[in-house]
Amino acid sequence: MWGDKMNISKIRKDFPIVSDWIYLDNACTSLKPCQVTEAVREYYEKFSVCSGRSTHSLSLELQRRIEAGRDSLRKLINAKSTDEIVYTKNCTEAINLVSKGMNLTKGDVVLTTDKEHNSNLVPWIKLQDNTGITYRQVPTDNGNFDMEAFKEAMSTKVKLVSMVHTSNLDGSTIPAKEVAEVVHDHGGIFMLDAAQSVPHRPIDVQKIDVDLIAFSVHKMIGPTGVGVLYGKKDLLDDIEPLLYGGGGVKNTTSREAFLQDCPRKFESGQQNYASLFAVKTAVEYLMDIGMDNIHEHEIKLNEFATKELHEYVHIIGPEEASERSGIFNFYVDELGAHEVSILLEEEGILTRGGMQCVHSWYNKNKIEGGTRASFYFYNTMDEVKKFVEIVKKYLL
Repeated sequence: MWGDKMNISKIRKDFPIVSDWIYLDNACTSLKPCQVTEAVREYYEKFSVCSGRSTHSLSLELQRRIEAGRDSLRKLINAKSTDEIVYTKNCTEAINLVSKGMNLTKGDVVLTTDKEHNSNLVPWIKLQDNTGITYRQVPTDNGNFDMEAFKEAMSTKVKLVSMVHTSNLDGSTIPAKEVAEVVHDHGGIFMLDAAQSVPHRPIDVQKIDVDLIAFSVHKMIGPTGVGVLYGKKDLLDDIEPLLYGGGGVKNTTSREAFLQDCPRKFESGQQNYASLFAVKTAVEYLMDIGMDNIHEHEIKLNEFATKELHEYVHIIGPEEASERSGIFNFYVDELGAHEVSILLEEEGILTRGGMQCVHSWYNKNKIEGGTRASFYFYNTMDEVKKFVEIVKKYLL
């Protein structure tokens, strides 16, 4: 259907773990293909040095490889320049970098949705506690973004709107371009938590006109320990780094420090060079398959699971599978979320039971937790049929 690039049988040969498990916990972290693990191995066997600190050939070659990874990320999200791509250790650090570096003060308002991952919730709660900013939330209705409620919440006091793009709770996606227009009309800055969108669908930061986005490479078949903060260059210039030190400065005296330009001013200290070495491999693997193809495949799998199970479980989020990306999160009256997840594992199916780091939403809605199956491009229809069969086995 999608040609050689979406030959799932061929793709699955690159992911050895799929022969042992039906892995449906992709929203937590994705599996890694052998090409990525080989790239990490190559770093340790052929380099094992620091990048850019020394002038010898190993250090310079490593730096070229890491910058090639940065450029692949630029292409993936259509940023204007690699200067707009900052390496962090994860999406959480990227959001915290913004929360602590924007110099938000008492009287400033930060606005999010009411179903944010803790990484885009706790930084604002703590900032409110420590600085006196005002933190507010826009409600969602069964997963659907309430544009009118958002417009009513906007004012010139809202300095930053930081919202989940595609929700790890229910897979729903906000209308980011329209949100960006409203935010900019009020003079605000717009940031997306794109941890669940960049790995699964085409993202064009210039078309959206988003100011900042954060995401993690480990959710997009890349190695752990690498996150990304994209930001418009003039905005990044005004944000203070989270850390200061070696690699992030041009020069120092005993009284002054002169920082590097973006993005390196944010990348002080020894980096996770082995993982950075493999970024290019992971990103080019995804781009070769095609982000449209990935998104279409996930929807197809979700539509089948939804059709087969909607009468037997409570699905969290919109009713239409096409509005939930590759996420099928549900709960049942008879069993707890962790119990369902454990029963599925006994049959070789790995899911995520609990509150999925969205405790605030579950507590607000008085739901103890959900069992989340999340699909990716290497999952097959046969695997989803097995998932459906086992859920029915324990519920009927």
